[in-house]
Amino acid sequence: MRPPVASVLDAHAVLRERLTGLDDAHVSAPSALPGWSYGHVLAHLTDNARMFARQAEHALRGELVETYDGGRAERDATIEATAGRTAAEHRAALAEQTTRLESAWAAAADEDWTRPVRFRNADIAATVYARWREVWIHLVDLDVGIAPADWPADLAAHAIDFLLPRLPAGTRLLATDTHDTWPPGASGPAVEGTVRDLAAWLSGRTPTSPPTSPNGLPALGPWPPHPR
Repeated sequence: MRPPVASVLDAHAVLRERLTGLDDAHVSAPSALPGWSYGHVLAHLTDNARMFARQAEHALRGELVETYDGGRAERDATIEATAGRTAAEHRAALAEQTTRLESAWAAAADEDWTRPVRFRNADIAATVYARWREVWIHLVDLDVGIAPADWPADLAAHAIDFLLPRLPAGTRLLATDTHDTWPPGASGPAVEGTVRDLAAWLSGRTPTSPPTSPNGLPALGPWPPHPR
């Protein structure tokens, strides 16, 4: 099945528009993410686009390349080294890598989406979904006027699918607006809320209205392991 490339391009357009008026003071200010400024968030989004473009470019040539040649240490070092850019430099770097990523995807034929990549030992299609999550979740972290309530409903549902491993065993989610249940067929204690509020809670962001559960919200497990 073709991944939601058009939806990611829409997310990129929202990101580009929201960064238009960003100034250096905002970029250097601390974000809600521990130890990260807004510049760190932007640096991460930029390098994330570069990494996914590199994965796709190699996969389309029938090659496998590590997510980061130097592992998590390389990822972290790149973010630290580029977080201090000016707002204009961040916009330019992000635009360059986003264009590179979109060009790589544009070169993929329908049969190419299942080509393997090292990222989570998955395929090119999985990187499209991952970029979709990254952009919308970090748009909230950038404090540029985007909240989980602004997430597309299908993005929120996908984020829930991805983050389900954080739920304690036996817990289920019930979306009060779409009437979807996760995991399918689960019958344990329910955490209820709109699909966007459930996705926000699972992703560690602030929901518009916190989900509810008869016994209180359970503690969440760790985020799915980061790709190597």
